[in-house]
Amino acid sequence: MEWLIDKAKLRLLQGDITDQYVDAIVNTANSSLMGGGGVDGAIHRRGGPTILRECKRIRSYDWPEGLPTGKAVITSGGRLKARSVIHTVGPVWHGGGKDEARLLSDAYRNSLELAIKKGLKRISFPSISTGTYGYPMIDAARTALGTVKEFLEKKDSMEEVNFVLFTESDLRTYEEIAIALFGKPR
Repeated sequence: MEWLIDKAKLRLLQGDITDQYVDAIVNTANSSLMGGGGVDGAIHRRGGPTILRECKRIRSYDWPEGLPTGKAVITSGGRLKARSVIHTVGPVWHGGGKDEARLLSDAYRNSLELAIKKGLKRISFPSISTGTYGYPMIDAARTALGTVKEFLEKKDSMEEVNFVLFTESDLRTYEEIAIALFGKPR
């Protein structure tokens, strides 16, 4: 499904984010930036050692205590089809009372801001924090899509924003929320 938000295409896709031909894919990193499970592990495996080497450099010089939740940094894409990887840390779900929605929104917004700063026009997101961090899919979709919509309406630098969902069920959840927020797709 696809919508036009200001001048940017917003698309919902089912698939593997590591197969995306875009300027940048977003990694749901942990604060160590050293790789992990899920999307993070897949990106590090497919992207190869260059990504880890660059993450180690970021940790050494910019974030020695680890990347804070909601912040974003960028590395090359290594062997990935995407040119770059934007690493962001989403919040762990604690029931919604620990500012999780704001932190999740920050992760999306800061990733988009960094993409624009680096001159990137096409970006693909996974569903941040909905794996091992336990964020409920419907709440995460609402926050993600709302944040991206608000961002695209204010800034016209992006050409394409994709949400790449791994399962059909996750894709359906995002589609339902997107239709509620944006109306029928084009």
